[in-house]
Amino acid sequence: MNESRLTELETKLAFAEDLLETLNQTVIRQQRQIDSLQEQLRLLHRQIQDSQADTEPGTPREEIPPHY
Repeated sequence: MNESRLTELETKLAFAEDLLETLNQTVIRQQRQIDSLQEQLRLLHRQIQDSQADTEPGTPREEIPPHY
């Protein structure tokens, strides 16, 4: 194997390693965003359930609008 071919392969390897590290950091950042969004969704879901539990009418009479 000649010297220029070896240098070319080493250069390609260095670029591939840099690209791999960049992609890994992107995946880590995206996973953190996904985790954060999932937690926000859980909190919103809990808030909706709590508000629905507070506003459920007790009897069918309470469901009738006031103008009836």
